[in-house]
Amino acid sequence: MKRWFFLLVGCLPLTAMAWNAAGHRQIAALAWEVMEEPIRQQAVILIKQHPDYSRWRARQQEEDPDYGAFLEAAIWADDIRRDKRFYSSDEPETPLLPGFPNMARHGDWHYQDEAGGQLAKRLPELAEILANSTRGQDERAYALVWLLHLVGDLHQPLHTQGRSDRGGNLFNARFFARPHERISLHRYWDDLPGPLWLRGERLRASLPDIERTQDGGKPGAVKNWLAESRALVERGVYPPGEDGEISPEFHQQAKATARQRIALAGYRLGMWLNQLLA
Repeated sequence: MKRWFFLLVGCLPLTAMAWNAAGHRQIAALAWEVMEEPIRQQAVILIKQHPDYSRWRARQQEEDPDYGAFLEAAIWADDIRRDKRFYSSDEPETPLLPGFPNMARHGDWHYQDEAGGQLAKRLPELAEILANSTRGQDERAYALVWLLHLVGDLHQPLHTQGRSDRGGNLFNARFFARPHERISLHRYWDDLPGPLWLRGERLRASLPDIERTQDGGKPGAVKNWLAESRALVERGVYPPGEDGEISPEFHQQAKATARQRIALAGYRLGMWLNQLLA
């Protein structure tokens, strides 16, 4: 059965992050489909070692709680932005809690644009930790949860490049659905996957068809994915014209692009985990 995204216009978060929670759950759900059963089992074993596993288990809404916790783990890297247990680079360090290698929010891990960022650097490092069975289980669990999230971030074009506007955060576009206000272009793209609350059957109904490629899990693929996202910024991520109006036509094309990026991220993540956890 053909799967489609849907967009609930008006359910936009107050701050721009990456793909919203729905988008990251969609990517994790597609990766789960691609993962081989023994790899799923390995991933679940590791996720259960994470200090916040009980939180994910408590809020998941799937028939299979292991699968549900896997989906919730994919949004943890955004959740900790509001978690007082953790600290940002401009804040005092918070106490180290059991099971965590550190309590930093690592905000610069989410992007690689004109302002800097460490996204493309950190992904291979996390993959190396995850693949090394001699590392501690808690360290590998931490790496896995970050990897689940950052592969998605790398496929959001505005997390990889902008036009000297902090990845579109400072680009205020007119949106035809909200004619009397302007919206951050970055926030607009983040929310194209759907409303934040998508879970269960509605999440499954929103999934795109998996977009298969030849570079899932291959060494050096991260650089290719980065270049691919950056190329999209130059052709179609910004609305045309000086006024930056998001027209119905642009909106339809943007939704199609977001659907493809989610599908690619999910397939590549699943294939990469098949390799790393083998």
